[in-house]
Amino acid sequence: MHDEAWDRTPIEPQSVDAPLSTSAIFLVVTIADGAEAADRVRDVISDIGGLVRAVGFRDLGGHLSCNVGIGSAAWDRFGQPSRPAQLRPFFEVRGPVHTAVSTPGDLLFHIRSERADLGFELERLLLGKLGDDVTVVDEVQGFRFFDSRDLLGFVDGTENPTGASMARSSIVGDEDPDYAGGSYVVVQKYLHDLDAWGRLTTEQQEHVIGRTKLDNVELDDAPEGQQSHKSLATIVDANGVEHDILRDNMPFGRPGQKEFGTYFIGYARELWVIEQMLRRMFLGDPFGDYDRILDFSRAVTGTTFFVPSNDLLESLAG
Repeated sequence: MHDEAWDRTPIEPQSVDAPLSTSAIFLVVTIADGAEAADRVRDVISDIGGLVRAVGFRDLGGHLSCNVGIGSAAWDRFGQPSRPAQLRPFFEVRGPVHTAVSTPGDLLFHIRSERADLGFELERLLLGKLGDDVTVVDEVQGFRFFDSRDLLGFVDGTENPTGASMARSSIVGDEDPDYAGGSYVVVQKYLHDLDAWGRLTTEQQEHVIGRTKLDNVELDDAPEGQQSHKSLATIVDANGVEHDILRDNMPFGRPGQKEFGTYFIGYARELWVIEQMLRRMFLGDPFGDYDRILDFSRAVTGTTFFVPSNDLLESLAG
């Protein structure tokens, strides 16, 4: 268990625990080779707050925000004297049937707002400032779907921590004092086979997810054998302590291209919690009894980042 020292830290995190928005943009880029490109990019991201304020001031009710995550390789290129204790690349998890792939990414921009045009304008200006120093490797526009459901029809993010536990689950504390106020974040883009999913009965779908579809009531865990997605994604340590993460998943899709998906984004105080969750999902517990949601949802990206505190992000400027 962590002590309560985190609650006394004066360090200001980025907007990790902002409320669920109506729209979001998930932008992952790589940085061009060379020290000069890295220096220019570092200067741009250190002033992201100014850019957010310039766009967001047009409608304060739009609640525009942007979290900046820095990948392991990019962190080394920014010339910092040390590294966050758990920052490392996303490790591929190759299961008996499905694989959590690892894909490139130096920077993550998680843009949230209540108006899609505010997010669009921020992304446009941001990419204009970054110019040829970055290459976009993934860009997803997410949206809130009815009562916070995913495209599989189930409410998503029900088990998110609330209140003070939200920060304790997602924000680094005194255990890594140089990086207190930061957060580890893992992103994965999942594509759904809605035709195959739709061939299941509602009862079969509920068994896969571990909740009722209509009213989102949690089902009991299976006493043995195949576990639900809900059970496999719950992490309990050897002392019986449950470890939470903060999810801000969003549906996305292009019906004309038959593309339907969920963008998973998980913020965590301790990266190992998300890594263990993915191992349980893709490998199974016991091995082979993998998460059956993966038969209908295929992971096509996977990248890890560290979201520094606002103070540390601003200090990156050359």
